[in-house]
Amino acid sequence: MTRPLLAAALCAASVTALAAPATAAARTSALPLGPSSLHEQRDTRQLAPGVTLTTIVRGEKSAADVWTLHVRLAVPGNTSAVIAPKATAEDAARRLESAGFHPRVEAVDGPRFADVRAGRVGYVVRVGRYATEADAKKDLPALNAAGFSAGTSYTAQDGTAATGPWRLHVISVDPGRFGGRVVSSVGGTLTATDKVSDLVRTSGAVAGVNGTYFTAGGKGGSAGLHVLNGELTSEANNGRTALILPQSGRGARFAQLSTVLRVRAQDRAGRELDGVNRLPGLVDNCGGVGGDQPTERPQHDVTCTDPDELVAFTPVYGASSPAGDGAEAVLDASGRVTELRPARGTAIPAGGRTVQAIGTAADWLRDHARPGTRLAISEQVLDRGRPVRLDARTSILGAGPQLVRDGRAWVDAYADGLVHTGDDQSFYYNWVLRRNPRTMVGVDRRGRLLMVAADGRAPGFSEGLSIEEAAKVMRSLGAVQAMNFDGGGSTTMATAGGALVNRPSDGTGERSVGDGILLLPGRR
Repeated sequence: MTRPLLAAALCAASVTALAAPATAAARTSALPLGPSSLHEQRDTRQLAPGVTLTTIVRGEKSAADVWTLHVRLAVPGNTSAVIAPKATAEDAARRLESAGFHPRVEAVDGPRFADVRAGRVGYVVRVGRYATEADAKKDLPALNAAGFSAGTSYTAQDGTAATGPWRLHVISVDPGRFGGRVVSSVGGTLTATDKVSDLVRTSGAVAGVNGTYFTAGGKGGSAGLHVLNGELTSEANNGRTALILPQSGRGARFAQLSTVLRVRAQDRAGRELDGVNRLPGLVDNCGGVGGDQPTERPQHDVTCTDPDELVAFTPVYGASSPAGDGAEAVLDASGRVTELRPARGTAIPAGGRTVQAIGTAADWLRDHARPGTRLAISEQVLDRGRPVRLDARTSILGAGPQLVRDGRAWVDAYADGLVHTGDDQSFYYNWVLRRNPRTMVGVDRRGRLLMVAADGRAPGFSEGLSIEEAAKVMRSLGAVQAMNFDGGGSTTMATAGGALVNRPSDGTGERSVGDGILLLPGRR
């Protein structure tokens, strides 16, 4: 996004809608993807009383879509950006022409979102048109030898006009007829990831989809707000969208939530608690507190840092907390400090927790968490300043952005951290504007929960959705409220026994994820 467009991003409190309002009835019209004349097929089957699965196949591959070589460009902060200002793109094109290539400089425009105006995002540089990716790769060595870097790109996934194809899978849950529970599940501990198919199979679920963004590599669970059966397992990226999910499925709603966490010592000294169940000093997706760098604003797929943090660990994290420099207090179920350790990393007591600290926070912990004294920890989830009630029959899953609000397509792109700080808009181009696999959840006017998996990154099979398309699709499916969940290679839907419904996009097959939403049979 160019600086003028970035400057035009509005605060989340002052918004305009992306599209016209939906009608009162749930829509059964064709998906708003490609020309209206495209062929569309829908197949629906019942998974359980009140639960249906509909697979929608729309469109077909177009001869106009080709593979191309997408040239990397240098912008401040990134020497391998995929989009740049016009002058940078034109300079690269001149150098490519001098080296004997025939580049194309293509302008990229972004849509109007709730807090971002429509306009020019930047320019991309491409070379060649090829029938297959293998053909495109044959010309990569020549580009590299001339001093350029590039990757392959398929034009049907650009997010611009296309004919598809698209494949979407929609699970509709009527809480009034489904006698089971709708739950969030992490499988085991937060440090272990699981395949959605395994979560469904081992739990005996009717069906399930992947859930929140997560921290990979055994470092922790959700990369954002997560409340599991009333227990806060991860703090919010303050202001990002979350699904508040009662086990009954009734009254599920979406809101931009924040968390306020505090530690108070027995001597009445208090300090902000920066996080829960994550490595101190590293804030995935940003949106933290206490002076995080480079920003306290949410930034999707960016890890902010803070050298002075207090982070609590609960048993759901795993058997022990992560090791490292700093200090750590071990607390029993009453909050009494049973041990103050000179470094981080210890067993997490059943029913209790530990509090780790680094930097100046470690000095505070050493001064105020002496063995035998107590530390009181307070946790609040806030919806625009109002506390959200946490109970054992409710889970909260943070992700984002929001896609539909009050029956209108509504994307809070700036507030949700999709517009990154700095000059590099590669993320906005790749993640927001281009088509990708998407997982989405919504609620229609009848209170039915909609869980949607859109396949993508599969040329000729399913191209995926841009964020703008995701919003319009959820609205067309009848959602009056909806949000985006973890997507890309994480997008997975499975039915009873762990049978995969969609085609996960990772080359290695189904990806292990941090958590999922499961439909469990039986009494509520």
